[in-house]
Amino acid sequence: MDNVKQVNEPSREDAFHDQDNKLIIPFEESLDKNIDNITYLFKNCTDVVKREVNIGTLTPIRIYGVYIDGMVNRDVLENFFLSRIIDYKNLNGERIPMTGPKTQIIMDHFSATFDIREAENMDQMVSGILSGDAAIFIDGEKKGLIIACRSWPVRGVGAPETEAVVRGPRDGFVETIRFNTALIRRRIRDTKLKVEMTSVGTRSRTDIAIMYMEDIVRPELVEEVKTRLEKYKIDGVFDSGYIEQLIEDSWKSPFPQTQSTERPDKVASSLMEGKVAIVVDTSPFVIVVPTTLNTFYQASEDYYQRWQIMSFTRILRYIVSFLSFSLPGLYIATINFHPAMLPTSIAVSLAASREGIVLASVMEMLVMEMAFELLREAGIRLPGPVGHALGVVGGIVIGQAAVDAKLISPMIVIIVAITAVATFAIPDYGLTAAYRLLRYIFLFICALFGLYGYLIAFILLLAHLSSLESFGTPFLAPYTAGDQNDYRDFRDTLIRFPIFLQNRRPRYAREHQKTRIRLSDADSVTETPPGPDSAQTATDIQGEPREGDE
Repeated sequence: MDNVKQVNEPSREDAFHDQDNKLIIPFEESLDKNIDNITYLFKNCTDVVKREVNIGTLTPIRIYGVYIDGMVNRDVLENFFLSRIIDYKNLNGERIPMTGPKTQIIMDHFSATFDIREAENMDQMVSGILSGDAAIFIDGEKKGLIIACRSWPVRGVGAPETEAVVRGPRDGFVETIRFNTALIRRRIRDTKLKVEMTSVGTRSRTDIAIMYMEDIVRPELVEEVKTRLEKYKIDGVFDSGYIEQLIEDSWKSPFPQTQSTERPDKVASSLMEGKVAIVVDTSPFVIVVPTTLNTFYQASEDYYQRWQIMSFTRILRYIVSFLSFSLPGLYIATINFHPAMLPTSIAVSLAASREGIVLASVMEMLVMEMAFELLREAGIRLPGPVGHALGVVGGIVIGQAAVDAKLISPMIVIIVAITAVATFAIPDYGLTAAYRLLRYIFLFICALFGLYGYLIAFILLLAHLSSLESFGTPFLAPYTAGDQNDYRDFRDTLIRFPIFLQNRRPRYAREHQKTRIRLSDADSVTETPPGPDSAQTATDIQGEPREGDE
């Protein structure tokens, strides 16, 4: 019992923090007291380096440096900064006295060479240490110094693994937040692109960057993003998926209400439409809000190739997405409840293929779907080449073996294979996962109620999608956005119109700067696409005035 009481008693370190895990101990003038507190906070932390040196002035002053090994540039910190501050001399090589605030004197003499800032409390000092900076305590001062010298192993910029394209940029986000913001800044060289920093996680203190175009975005959207980020107190955030689930509008829906992407060009394009990007440190995925269902069918490559080709591709994506969750259920409903709807030749062929099959058709479908799900998961967990081979070869082998053993009919294998391939044609993985779940729901409903059940389930699905919002934007916009759009917003939906005709930003996403493409005043005639419809095309590019436009 004594041991239990001892464990449950609050430790000295618990008294240092408030309920949000922020340090509440005061910053002492006595260096010895600060050393005692730091030593206690970082006890049993062998990666924390602590060094005490004297500044070489007329009256030597004790300073205490603390940093984490492996997170700082030791060459810059020790060989340059500490060596210079120990032999603190003026240009003539004479030691100079320190009169006045010592932190300010050091900043005045070294700020031209180093990124140094003052810290007024112990929480700022410890946060700097844990973030990869070096903290300097000075005897007799109630302020400290933080030297920015972060340096840790990072992954180089490479091609996005989940959003491959045939034509387009090959650079993708990495796990370092400053690299990611730089990739976006490189594409938008405009001072109106704002980057606001915050942190989430009482223990992880994960850095988060909120990026937006100041003159395009709706101000209330930026405030809503900040409000939702501050709504929850969470111990740690280790990927943008945490943030995505914390800020979404409806946690009950399987559909993603934020867009996650590895592509800087996609984020830059979204910012130019008046959206907000949330960049999370340690995550290669950036969150973009608001989003719509139509956004998930748009790939970066759509804007880099001919509009006719990509319009056909988009139509194909809509069709295969419908098949990905509907086809198994429709097949089961037809052969179990409505076989008379099939042509006689097809009905006879299906009946012959099922001869000798002991399992019910719905069980056949369920077994094959689960087998393909297992192959998909196994392929993801295994190394790249091995995983791809397992998915293709494993599906063929299992399907053929099941047919030969009279467990599964050939048509079931064909249906499952079509739905599996259809899911890979959808550009967004989050939407693909939602359709995979819907596939089983529709399968069970169709097995119980036939095509009538399918119609009811489809109507309920449309009603659910219509009820969803993403930061105030209808999820089915521009199809159901009402007065938040006009006919121009349909130029980048099912059909991808030519770039010069997409002259207006989506009305539901922007506040100012409605026009994003206009003809040059000097070359308005030559820049108009030639042809008999040149005059009308020029009018389309310039844009027509509409209610609410400035």
